[in-house]
Amino acid sequence: MLAYPQRMSDSHAGERRATFDFEISFLNGGGLKGEGFRLDIPGEDATERELADALVRDLRLLMVREVRILNKRIIFERHKRAAVAEVGAAEARAGRCIDLSHAIGDGMVTYPGIPAPHICDYLSREASRSHYAAGVTFQIGRIDLVANTGTYLDSPFHRFAEGPDVAQLSIEQLADLDAVLVRVTGSASRAIEAAAFAALDVRGKAVLVHSGWARHFGTETYGHGHPFLTAAAAAALRERGALLVGIDSLNIDDTQDGARPVHTMLLSAGIPIVEHLRGLEQLPTGGFAFSAVPPPVRGMGSFPVRAFARL
Repeated sequence: MLAYPQRMSDSHAGERRATFDFEISFLNGGGLKGEGFRLDIPGEDATERELADALVRDLRLLMVREVRILNKRIIFERHKRAAVAEVGAAEARAGRCIDLSHAIGDGMVTYPGIPAPHICDYLSREASRSHYAAGVTFQIGRIDLVANTGTYLDSPFHRFAEGPDVAQLSIEQLADLDAVLVRVTGSASRAIEAAAFAALDVRGKAVLVHSGWARHFGTETYGHGHPFLTAAAAAALRERGALLVGIDSLNIDDTQDGARPVHTMLLSAGIPIVEHLRGLEQLPTGGFAFSAVPPPVRGMGSFPVRAFARL
């Protein structure tokens, strides 16, 4: 059943359906055609764009490149189906947590050109012996760290001087968010288009993008030719009410585009970004909560997080 907003209703509400032919192409090749397909509509009419979006949702299609609606007609016919609630694979494993973060180690390279962290003792166990009773030792560590290291979150301050930094983001914006996952692994294109998200209800949710690029983390390959979102995809996520967007790639933007349209569009709308996720292959497409909370460090636009999903 269609989920887009109803524009008007009358005595025939619940009795109009759209019948049409369609042609669908996919980002990873191939296509799908249909004739005389019928969908319930809530009002008097539906645009081709609304029908295309509803068709993708209704068939739960992923990695859609383009949908063409042909020979559309509106008919009077009682609606045949109620909305079907998606049952996630997570139900059988309720409460399980999955770590989605890269562990930070001394000398680890996250982003080419950004200095690696240096981790050492401020107070070693051997040096601490003189401070405590016999047999009692402590270690106090020290780390020299660039904020964009490991799996990290970008706040609006990362892009905009007047935006809130990581300390000013509320825990409610970052923890236990209802979340959905879109899989674009195997795509023939680096660019992740808006159509990839058409089947998902993203309003009020964290949206995680599983590109599979995390498998290259720690290698030279990771820094070159990574998947990224297009400006149109960012605009669609913003307009449809996403609360947070994360990706398992080097950057959510194309690093060859100095305008950084995805960062600009999402962060200007107060939508935090999480980059360099890992382990997304372990998640279902829905039915889980996502958390990515940095320490409240003032004056930081980005900072590492322990990101995880709770099924």
